[in-house]
Amino acid sequence: MKKEERVIEHKHSCILIGVIPKGTDDQLAQEHLSELALLADTYGLETIRTFTQKLERPDKATYIGKGKVAEVNEFVKENTISVVIFDDEISPSQQRNLEKELGKKILDRTTLILEIFEQRAQTAHAKTQVQLAQYQYLLPRLTGMWTHLERQRGGTGTRGGAGEKEIETDRRIVRDKIALLKQRLKEIDTQMATQRKNRGEMIRVALVGYTNAGKSTMMNLLSKSSVFAENKLFATLDTTVRKVTIDNLFFLLSDTVGFIRKLPTQLVESFKSTLDEVREADILIHLVDISNPHFEDHIHVVNQTLHDIGAGEKPVMLVFNKTDAFTHIHKEEDDLTPATRANMSIEEVKNMWMKNMHNDVYFVSAHTKNHIDELRKALYEKVKALHIKRYAYNNILY
Repeated sequence: MKKEERVIEHKHSCILIGVIPKGTDDQLAQEHLSELALLADTYGLETIRTFTQKLERPDKATYIGKGKVAEVNEFVKENTISVVIFDDEISPSQQRNLEKELGKKILDRTTLILEIFEQRAQTAHAKTQVQLAQYQYLLPRLTGMWTHLERQRGGTGTRGGAGEKEIETDRRIVRDKIALLKQRLKEIDTQMATQRKNRGEMIRVALVGYTNAGKSTMMNLLSKSSVFAENKLFATLDTTVRKVTIDNLFFLLSDTVGFIRKLPTQLVESFKSTLDEVREADILIHLVDISNPHFEDHIHVVNQTLHDIGAGEKPVMLVFNKTDAFTHIHKEEDDLTPATRANMSIEEVKNMWMKNMHNDVYFVSAHTKNHIDELRKALYEKVKALHIKRYAYNNILY
């Protein structure tokens, strides 16, 4: 699709569809759809309505079953809808059947995230990483995409027909593209590895967290720089590294791409060099948006992603951000029902997490700068301890 066409399309509306597996909490399912709505907004689409379907397993033909397809189709016909987005990955045959039934463009979560990354990529490095992820996602799906053209059988219905040859031609083109992009990234990775090596033995700190947790804003506060920050998912894709000085001590601080639930594996693989900043860091600052009702789920996603990329054992400072936006439902004193996240006060949340993290947890607001000085002091002490260990001959500085 040409960029001009995409800009026009982004002014249109969409509906979201999610399947709730057996045993899944309805509230959590709605949170996932709310996040999908934020992704759609980031892409430039307005969400008109969400649909959910409880199924033990997705329908092989249409993912949601005939009854729900009919319900969605009726709504689509009565409203101006341009795109239908599924919260989970759907197969090419399911996409084909749904497009035939609904007559609308069908996207799944993976495709949407890849589209957003393509839209947001600014540098040649980020663009190359995104293109590689897109081609890696496309390659195994080529056969299913060709089925609706009935070209697999060719003209005679035997192997080696025109359609099958066309698929093999497309596969070869895609494989060649993947090989070329991998080579480009290998060259870029080598350059970036050299840059990291040239930084010497400086202490390195990396900001990590769920997307839109406020990492870029925190980067600006700690480094006194002006990194682009926006209240949208995946506002920045490129790693930013700044030299930070606190009192008589300096270190490197990096801001990396945000994590998200069901982050496409292709993106994790292609963003290897970007994530190397996390793997090679001495300290991780795990930033959490405490104003999000499901911040604990976000913590789990980030921790799992860190484990998956080989950074699960790094020293971590858990920093709860956006305390100024924290809200809860007041629980009456005579209410004997168990406390939940919805009715826990921020003090109760603080006590719980300080106990779990052995006090190595911080509560701040990057927006109002509340407790930022305390965080900066704690970070100084941690960097100083590493600096003393690494440069014993410089201990006179302290």
